[in-house]
Order: sequence, then structure tokens, then C-alpha cells
Amino acid sequence: MAPWHRTAAFIWSTLAFLLYFGYTSAADPEHTINYFNNAPTRLFFFDDTTNVIYHDAIFGDIHVSQDEGKTWKRADDIPFGEAAMFIEHPFDNRVAFVLTNSYTHYRTDDRGKTWRTFEVPELVAYVQNPLSFHSDSNKWEYTLLQATKCDQIPWGERCRDVTYYTKDGFASSPQLLLEDVSRCQFAHSSKDFKHDAHEDLVYCVAYDSSAMTGSHSIASSRLYSSTDFFATKQNENLGIGKNAKGVVAFAIVSKFAVVALKDLTPGSEGDMLLYVTVNTKEWAKAQFPHASQARLRENAYTIVESTVHSLAVDVVLHDTTTVGTLFVSNSNGTYFVESLTDTNRNMVGYVDYETIYGVEGVGIANVVANAQDVERKMVAKQLRSVITFNDGSSWNPLVAPSGICSSSDPCSLHLHSVTDMHNYGPVFSSPAPGFVMGVGSVGKALAPYEESNTYMSTDAGLTWTMVREGACQYEFGDSGSVIVIVDDEQPTNSIMYSTDMGKNWNTYDVGIQFRARGLTTVSDSTSQKFLLLGQVMRQSQQPNQGRNAAIYLDFAALGRPKCSSHDKESWYARANSKSECIMGAKQWYTRRKADADCYMGEKFHDPEVHDDKCPCEEHDYECDYNYVRSDGKCVPSGPERIPSTQCTLGTPNEKYMGSSGYRKIPGNKCEGGSRMDEPMSKDCSEAEPVEGAIVHQIHSFPGDIVQSEYFKDSKTVLVRLTDLTIWQSSNEGYTWEQKFPEERFVAFYMHTHSNERAYLLTNSNKYYYTTDGGSFWHSSEAPSPPNTFGAQVLRFQPRTEYVIWIGNVDCQSGYENCRAQAQYTWNNGRDWKWVEDYVVNCDWARDEELRVDSSQILCESYADKQGSQMFFGSNNALQLVSGTDYYMTKKKLFDHVVGFTKFSEFLIVAEYHPMRGTLNIQVSLDGRTFASGSFPPGMHPDSHAYTILESSTKSIFLHMTMNEEPTPWGNILKSNSNGTYFGLSLENVNRNIGGFVDFEKFVGLDGIAMANIVANPAEAALTGYKALQTRITHNDGGTWKPLVPPSVDSLGMKYPCTSVGCALHVHGYTERFDARATYSSPSVVGVVIAVGNVGDSLATYTESDTFLSRDGGFTWEEVHKDAHLWEFGDSGSIIVIVNDEEPTDHVLFTTDEGLTWREYKFTTEKIRVRDIMTVQEDTSRKFMLLGRYSATAGLVVVHLDFSSLTHKQCLVDVENPGHDDFELWSPSEERASLCLFGRQTLYHRRKRDVNCVVGDTPKALDNIVRNCTCTPEDFECEFNHVRNEEGECVLVPGTNSLPSDDSCRNGEDYWYERTAYRKVDYSTCEGGDRIDRGTQHLCPGINGHSAMFWMMVILFPFVITALVAWWWYNKSGMARGQVTSTLCVRVVCLSLTHRTIRLPGGEYSHRSGSGVMDTLASVPWFLLGLSGIAFEYIASSLESVSMNYRARRGYRDVPVDEDAQVLHFEDEE
Repeated sequence: MAPWHRTAAFIWSTLAFLLYFGYTSAADPEHTINYFNNAPTRLFFFDDTTNVIYHDAIFGDIHVSQDEGKTWKRADDIPFGEAAMFIEHPFDNRVAFVLTNSYTHYRTDDRGKTWRTFEVPELVAYVQNPLSFHSDSNKWEYTLLQATKCDQIPWGERCRDVTYYTKDGFASSPQLLLEDVSRCQFAHSSKDFKHDAHEDLVYCVAYDSSAMTGSHSIASSRLYSSTDFFATKQNENLGIGKNAKGVVAFAIVSKFAVVALKDLTPGSEGDMLLYVTVNTKEWAKAQFPHASQARLRENAYTIVESTVHSLAVDVVLHDTTTVGTLFVSNSNGTYFVESLTDTNRNMVGYVDYETIYGVEGVGIANVVANAQDVERKMVAKQLRSVITFNDGSSWNPLVAPSGICSSSDPCSLHLHSVTDMHNYGPVFSSPAPGFVMGVGSVGKALAPYEESNTYMSTDAGLTWTMVREGACQYEFGDSGSVIVIVDDEQPTNSIMYSTDMGKNWNTYDVGIQFRARGLTTVSDSTSQKFLLLGQVMRQSQQPNQGRNAAIYLDFAALGRPKCSSHDKESWYARANSKSECIMGAKQWYTRRKADADCYMGEKFHDPEVHDDKCPCEEHDYECDYNYVRSDGKCVPSGPERIPSTQCTLGTPNEKYMGSSGYRKIPGNKCEGGSRMDEPMSKDCSEAEPVEGAIVHQIHSFPGDIVQSEYFKDSKTVLVRLTDLTIWQSSNEGYTWEQKFPEERFVAFYMHTHSNERAYLLTNSNKYYYTTDGGSFWHSSEAPSPPNTFGAQVLRFQPRTEYVIWIGNVDCQSGYENCRAQAQYTWNNGRDWKWVEDYVVNCDWARDEELRVDSSQILCESYADKQGSQMFFGSNNALQLVSGTDYYMTKKKLFDHVVGFTKFSEFLIVAEYHPMRGTLNIQVSLDGRTFASGSFPPGMHPDSHAYTILESSTKSIFLHMTMNEEPTPWGNILKSNSNGTYFGLSLENVNRNIGGFVDFEKFVGLDGIAMANIVANPAEAALTGYKALQTRITHNDGGTWKPLVPPSVDSLGMKYPCTSVGCALHVHGYTERFDARATYSSPSVVGVVIAVGNVGDSLATYTESDTFLSRDGGFTWEEVHKDAHLWEFGDSGSIIVIVNDEEPTDHVLFTTDEGLTWREYKFTTEKIRVRDIMTVQEDTSRKFMLLGRYSATAGLVVVHLDFSSLTHKQCLVDVENPGHDDFELWSPSEERASLCLFGRQTLYHRRKRDVNCVVGDTPKALDNIVRNCTCTPEDFECEFNHVRNEEGECVLVPGTNSLPSDDSCRNGEDYWYERTAYRKVDYSTCEGGDRIDRGTQHLCPGINGHSAMFWMMVILFPFVITALVAWWWYNKSGMARGQVTSTLCVRVVCLSLTHRTIRLPGGEYSHRSGSGVMDTLASVPWFLLGLSGIAFEYIASSLESVSMNYRARRGYRDVPVDEDAQVLHFEDEE
């Protein structure tokens, strides 16, 4: 070969070699490893910089890197071991703080390069965030510090949290802001919380008084605000006045400020209330659906990651605290709807829910697929992942990668989430647009982490691919152009990376074996540098190197060119989803194409989101003020309030421009399209009238109303007509809308434990349900059509998703096996499980007050389950079976029953004995054990019909029929506290043929009731004419008296009846058209209305007049002639009555409780009114008259609106009641005695002569002034005793008294022999003349010993210890110089021995004993003393057990006397 050829070949070979190796070296990333002794407690990247902080909390050191982790240096300005906490400034990326455990702390203004000290007067408080910052860049130095201040007191220290503030970033000494605080925060502390409040507004959760013990009452915690750093402060009343106390937490979340406070009202069980504001001025209570169930309990709810449009809260609804339900709010955070059930959460409160970064409306959550089994059997959770693309409105499974799932088995992708964190930062996403990764599995449920694989989506979760077998940690860099993963299951020496969106992966060896502990990069994922944290394996550890490695990875060394515009694409979020537009815009980002081999190079430049405006559609609007949503449409809640400049001419066809009912959701960006918020031209007749005017509206229906009911705490009402149609009004009858005209409805049910749930039942399997008070209705399929056997179709329990359905099965043709079948659902009808066949009644055992096993179902079904149930007779016994574990574990309770029912805390069963043909009442307090009811002679239910009346005062009232049809009446019996002994309360009480009884308790005043008795029983039994008289009780049936008649009538005339037997008599329950109409109202305590007459007995209805009492029935006044229907409104500030004797064209109303009446004419053609309706709570000023015109068929509803009668709002001062528009009233005002039920109680109600609107004005709580001494009114007759003519309780002839209870099972010191009286269980009287107690006897056992006995027991070990110590003292020579101090705590004495003081020339003592031996010497004697006590206790316990057994034998272990301990199932809630 020629020389020049050889030279050329050599040159080309060299160039090729260099090019090859140059390319090879450029194709790999670079790395640097630094070693640390401990893993970081905090690893922090300063925003948009290359500076990193590594906080080693174990050694108390701060390490700083200024090149993204390539090199590190300890912060020398901070002494070794001082750094206890690192806190960055969230609004200034130059500033950070290091807090110590002393008074000296450190601040950096150059991202950790240098640190300067500052002093604070107190130690930093042990809270998660002791520093709070101002969000204004001009006030970045404004900082709040939470500290702890301790004062010396005689018995130690009293510490309390205090807050200091600085305006110069602690350059000068901070100033005291407020003491006794739990948290303070600037109102301007979030970029999203935008408002125009004062720039120095500060909120503090603080206590209104100092606590001497260091702990405060929750009732003293309030939210305060100040704009001058608490030189002056204001109590934030949250719109509820001074009841805004019990504040637990304050937080600013997204655009919302949220306050959580504990409900301190009686009976609330400590529920939490949320109040929300978006502008710092107006606070509103967060309303949750089915409020009786979605109760916020402390440590049982989590405000999860929320969007700028809504607030998301996860609430624990199940008995287990690791399963929740996700609720999402409307745009102002006040009304929540259920978004997702059975969400997974852990014991700490973290929830498997995360929104996808930068893509609005997308979030991923995990649900517990077997929530029922987790709660019931404590089995392992089966988690499933779901995703939403519309801010939680709907959820769908994650689509599994193609080719993995078989076509037959439904499966999807499931990912480990927040409760199983394995890396820093967000779980799934990063600022890299659209990139999402996760570790999980494909199948029916999520596999364990170590059995999972790594998956990735490049379109924000729409589609997924598997990128690596096994679980990996992952991170995105350079806006997604570099993706790094590392094995997270076992030690490794390499990482894998992809530069083409996960299509291809390269492996890079870092040279050491390590176990990955974290993988991260700069916070906006725009850098090509990564920081990998790992624990070095022993084989790779070098001498003098720490076990924790920080591996710096630099992918800039790949040598890729920078991307040009041709290498980029526009990526639209949710491009192939139906919900492209959210909040009125399509979101898109610019990102690198997948196949482009380049780097973005836009370091510290956050991906810019672009919005393409969408045309406005219906979902971009919400209901305007004074409008409510009804079946997806916004309808007016009443006449619209308009400016005073409109509708001033008074012409008939005058118009005004009013609201369309819609407004664009705040923050929505849509343009054009459907302009649903444009004002509309309306008739002035539709506008709200001037003050003092009344509005009415008449609506005609094609048929009669057979069922009507309001949603509780709502303005929405449902009615069902005779033509099987259902109509709904969302504005108290102002407008009406027919629901689903194509359907025929046989019934509707309101959920008994959920205010917002209702069910519309068709004559097929199809039914409709609502979970939001009728705003939206959804269709669903039941397992069978509603039953036609008379059984209640739906049964509910406090857990609102659990419902029992009883329907017809095999009844369509043939009837051979036609039967009623019960099934239950645990998820509101999505799935059903069989319970029982051939049932007459199935119900949940659990109720609001009967707190038994929530999985227990009671079924009353036929014993012989064959053939058609339609032809069953009495020869086929009805059995009562209890099934726990949702009827999986069955137990037959009774072989033959007539029925069962639940009243308050009682479960009552009517047991039938076919051999004797008799009935027996069985009562249970726990749903498992029952006791037979004992009755007075001649009143046993085996030969009489009976009606259970009620049991609101810890006793059962029962009506026993003593005279049968056609003129039935009977006796009212009242039980003891556990429902087993019944005594006579009132004889000859009237009832009708249907079994209804003239007996009614007053609402709001427990223990007061009225009843009508048959005054001529002997004559009535022969003639059929009942002479009825009214009786009232003010001590829960202990004694009954006639009603005191008024002295004059409504015209001022005296009544002709003047004899001693004259009294007021009123018509009762048996004569009402609507059984829900009551004498009294829950909203106005003590006010009672009735129709009756003054005379010797009750006159006919048409001869009666209308009477009112303001003091719970003690005194009465006639308020109007003739019989009227009545209804209370606005907590009694308005009362409406209408003539009930003939057709009428007007109503009468009063605003002063009957002192004066005004007339309002609503029609020219008279209507026969049958009923008056208003909201259940009687708190509205709107009413509905139900009636019919005499000449036409069908029914009319007249809507009456008294809202404009006055606009004056009632004034209330809850801290100083009685000095405002309300009065303090006691039901004892008209009586000689100040006490009722053993206590003097003051109630808060509007003054009679003040014309104002009560509305939602907060009322003061009922105030129990004191308990009173016992009087005869606090006692009733004992079992087998009745009152004689003198009112004394005497033994019924031929009967025996109950034996005295000497068991002392409740730890009493004494027991008493029984007398003829027993204390009314509802009474709280103390002391006085205890006529229920006979001779006193000392209780046996522990409680039977005298004080001298116990003094000897306590002193005995001390005496023995002193003798032994004296013996040791003389024996050991301690008297010659050894010092022993003895510390006695309670009974045990600890000897603290010190060495002898060494005097000049002296020696140490060389005794063989020790102080420990001194102590031990006293132990045997001490134990001997305790053993004596224990023996006495065990002996007395055994004695009480044997006595309990004797007393309870034959009663299935249920106590048979009122003083016995009630057995109950422990409430999980």
C-alpha cells in the first residue's frame, strides 16, 4: 500500500475511533455521588433555582448545594446539632429559616449560602408550621411566629401558645400578637385566596380566657380577626352570632377560608361544622347531603387537595375509620354533593385522592371495593382506582393497557396512591404536561406493592402503557423529555431513563449497590438534572463514608440539540373525552413531540397553559340568588326582589327586567354560546311586593292528593295524586312540575335518616331516587316490583346507603309461588343481596336511639315457605328471625308473632301463644335479649287489643283497649324505664275503630300530653254515645287534670257554664284529616292551638271554637269563634288559621299569637280547605292550602306568601337573653311551683307583641336553671298500684307489690324497700320527700363498710412500712449519718437513698443493704393490705352476681326493674 494511502487510512481510522467514542461518551448521562450519615428529614429545592437544602434532623445539620446536588457543603453559619426545623418562605425564593430548640434561630436571604441569627423571646411551639407568611411580595418580611410561653406556678409550669409578629423578617425583636392561641394566619397567605380585605388582616384561633391548668375548654375557642396586629380585635361570628365558639381549626384552602368548629349544642355528639368564605366578609355553613349521616366528626374528615373551583372533603361515614366518602362543593364552597363513595383512607386521615397537576378537572382516587366486608369482617381491603375528568361529577375505572385484559373478565388498572407513598412530591403527576406515572396492577383489584408494575400515561390518564415490570420510583425532567425510573423493590446499581416518552429505555450504571429511597428534581420538572437518594449496601460502602448516598444525575451530557418549533406540538387535555371544556375553556400545552431527539431547555419556565374559550353551555351556569335547582333547572324560590325604581307605574301590564335564574359560575371563561344569564322581561305581578303585602298563587291538580310531604330542612315538597302522578315544587308550592309523566307511581318514600334522600316507586322494577333534596333525580332498577302484601317497601337505617327492599316475586303469572321477598343494598341500589322470602316485614334493628349492631336485620316471615303467600292464613305461623352480619348469621327469636316495632330505644314484639290464644309483649333494649311485659290485673294483652303510643321520655306509653267496637276505648299504661313493668296512667281513653287514640304529647315540651277520656263508660257501652272530656298531664302521665277554661270568650263574654265541673275540652287525634297536624310546633315552645268548647263535655266539631295556650296548656284563651285549621310559621311569629266548617275565600293570620287577627282574601270562588301545609320545622312564612272548589273535580293548592309582611329582622343577644326581641319563658310561670320534671327550665322564644321575622336567627339554648327538690308531682304509682279518689297510690286488691331490689348493682351505698310510688324517670329532682323510698338498708360488699374500716385499710400498710423502716434504721446505723428520703405516692412508698455525707476524717458507709431493699421490705405488707381489699371486692361481686341471677331468672337476662342496668350494644359511632 502506498505511504499516502496508509497515512489516509490511519487518519480516517483515528477520526472514526474518536467520533465513535465521543458519541458513546456523549450518549451517557453523568453522575456524582455524595455521602451523608443520615437520610434527609427534608430535601428542598428553592423554587426556580439550582439551590438545594438537605436537612439532617438526627445530627441537626443543614447541608447546601448550589448546583442541584452535585456538590454539597454544610451550612457553617449554623452550629453543629442546632437545626431542628427547616422552613422555606413560600412567596420569596431567596428566604428560608432554620429553627432551633433555643431562643436563637437562623435566616438566609441568599438561598442557603449564608445564614444570620435572630432572637425570639420564647421557645418555638411544637406545631407543624410555626411560621406563617404574608403573600404580598412587598410584605415578604411580614411573618407570624407560634411560640410557647411557660410561667412558673407552685406545682410546676403552666404553658400556653402565644403568637409573635415581625414586619422586618426578625431583624428586630418580634412583638407579641396574641396569647392563648392555637393558630394565627394572614388572610393574605395564599395566591388563590383572592379578596379585597385589609392587607394586614390576621385571623387567630384563640381562647377567650386563660386556663390556670394549661388546658382550655373547647367552648372558649373562637376565631378572632384584626387589621392592626391585635391592638383591637374582632370576634368573627361566622353569621351565627356569639354561638361561633368551639373553633377547632382554621385553614386557607385554594380560594376558600375554612373554619371547623365543634357543635356544642346538646345532643350533637360533638359533630363538626364547617364554615366557608371566599371574600372574608360573608361566612356560610357548609351544607352536606343526608346531613344525619354525613356528620363531620373530629379526626374523621379530611379536606383533600382541592381545585380553584371547588372544595373537596372526605368524610368517614362507615364504622371503620379507613373508609370514607368524598364530597365536592359548589363554587362558593357552601353546598356539597356526594362525589365518590367508599374512598380509601388510612388511620392518620390521608386519603387516596390526587388531582393531576396542571390539568383542571382530572383526579385519581382509590375506592374500597369490599367496604362492607372490611367493616363487617375486618378483611383486607380490595382497592380499585377510578378517574374523573369533570371535577368529580363522574368517575370511571382506569383503562388498562391494551392486550392485558381478556374480553370476558372485567378488569382495569389500579394504582398505589397517597396512603402508600414511596417517593417525594405528588404521587402520579408533575408539571410536565400530561405525563402521569404510577405503580399498580391490572385486574379486579390492586395487588400488593411488591407484586406491582410501573405504568405511564402521556395524556393525563386517558390511556396507559406498562413501562417496566416491577415497582419503580419515577421522576420527570426537562418538561417530560427525560423520564427516569429506579427499582423500588430490591437493591440495584443502575437507573433507567427514556427520552421518547417511555417508548424505549436505557440503563445507566451508577457504580454502587444501593436501595432507592427517593428520586426528585427541581420543583417544576424543567431541569435535566436529577437527585437520587439511596441507602448504600454494605458491600459498596467505603470506610469513613455515610450509608446514605445522594446521587446526582446529569442528562445534559446526552448531547441532544435544543428543540426547535418543529419539534413541538400542542397537546390538548382530555382530547378524546366528551368533556373537553371545563370551566368554559379547552386547556392545551406546548410540549415536545415523542419522536423528537432534542431537549426542551426551558429551565425554570413553568409550562404555560393556554385556554381556548368554549361556547357557553348549561353546565357553565349555576342558580342565581333566590333560585333553587329542581331536576336540573333553576326555578324561583319565591317572588323576585327588585330595585325600588322598577314597577312604579302600577299599570296592569307593566314589566321589569329580572334575573333569568342563572348566573355564570365565578371563574368560568366561556364566551358566546348559550347566554342563560341574560336578564328577562317579567310581569311586575311576579315581583316581590312592597313591605306589608301578601302574595298568593293557585295551582290546580287533575286529581286528589293522596300523599304529600316536605323534604326536611328544605323548601321542596312532593305530592302524589290519585291518578298515580307525582308533582314537585321546589319553592313551597309557588310553582309545580310533574315528575316523569310517562310513569305511574304507586308510592314515594322519604329517607327516615337522610333529609335529602327520597324514592319514587313505580309499578315495575324501576324507581327514581334523589340524594340532594330533589335537585336531581336518577333512575335505577330494584330487584323486584313493590310488594302488594301491605308490607312497607323500603326500610332505612342511619347509614344512608343501606336500604331494605320488599317486593313481589313470581307474581306476574300463575301465583303458584307468589311471595314477598326482602333484599338489601349497601350502596344505594347499585347491588342487591337476598335476605328472606315470604316476609311480612323486614327492618334494620338499628335506629337513631336503638343503637344496636348496624348489620342486624329483623324479619317477620312465614314458617312454611311454600306456595303462594296470597292464600296463607293463621295456620302458617309468622316467625321473627334476627340476622346479624347482614342476615348471614340467623337466630330465631320467636316462633309466632303478630308484629314488631321500634320506638326510641325500645324494640317491641307482639308474641302470640297459639296454644292459649293469647298475646304477650316482649321488650328489648339491645335487639338480642327480650323481657316479657308485666301488666296490672285484667289488663294483659292476651285478651285485649293494644296500641303503642310513643316512648320519647324513656318509657313506653301503651293504650290497652278495654271496650271493643263499635264504641272502643281503653286505658293508657306507662312502663318503667326498660319497658317491662306497665302501670295504669289514665283510664277510659278514647280511640277509634282504626286503632288511633286521642293521646298526643306536646312537641318541644317532653312529658306534657293531652288525652280525651270517655266520661260515661257505662252508658256508652250500651248507647254507643261517648261523652268525651279532655285531660292534661304535666308530669309524663303521673297525674292527669282537666283543662282550666278561660274566664271569657274571644268576644269578651262569660261562658254560660259556671259549675265546678266546667272545663275546656278539645278535639283530638282521632278526628283529624291530616294526622301530622299537631297541637304544638317544634319551633315555638309552649304555644298550643286546639279546637274545642267550654262545658261539661266535648261538643261536636261544628259547635266548637278555636283556643290557644302560651304556657304549655296550663292556661287557655279563646282566640276565634268557629272551628279552624291552623298552622304555625316562622317559629310562631305568624299563625294562619282557616275556617274548617264550610267553604271559604279567606284566611286569618296573626303576628301576636292571637291577640289580633287580620284577614287575607285569596279567591273569589270559595274553596273547601282540608289542610294547611308548611315546612316540617314551621320556620317558613309560606303556606299551602289544600282544598277543592265545590263545582269542579280535582284539587287546588293555594300558595300563600307572607314574607313581605315585614322586613324587620328579630334582634337576638344570646349572651344576654331577654334583653332583645326574645323572652325567657318557663312552663312553670303560671303555677305555684317553679319546677317541672324536677327542674326549672327557661326557654327562648319571640316576644308576643314584637312584629319581626325570626328566620334563621340563632336562638339561645334552653337553660336549665337548677334541679329542684322532689315533690309529689315527681312520682307516679308503682306496678300494681292505682290512684284512689284522694289521689294516693294504693295496691290493687288481690295483687302483690314487687319485691324490693337489694342488688345494689350500680354501686349504691344503700338500698330501699319499695313503696306504692316510683319516681318519674324523666324527672331530675333531688332530695326532698322521697316517697318512693321505704326503709333504708346498707348495701352488702365494698360499699357496706364504714369510713373507719376504710381508714384502717389505708393506714395499715403505712404503719407496717414505718415499723420496718424504724427497724432498718436502728439495725443499719443510718442514724450515724446516712441520709434517706422517702417519697410516698398514694400508698406505695419509694425510699430514695443517698450516700452518707463525707466529713473530714470520716468514711463512707459500707452497709450491704440498699434503698431498693428498703422499698421492697414494705411491698409484701402492702400487697397483703390490697389482697384483703380484693378479697372483699370479689366476695361482694360474687354475691351481687348470684343476686342478679335470682332476680333475672326467666327474663332472658334483661333487667326487670327500672333501676337495673340496661344492656346495650356498644355504639361504634
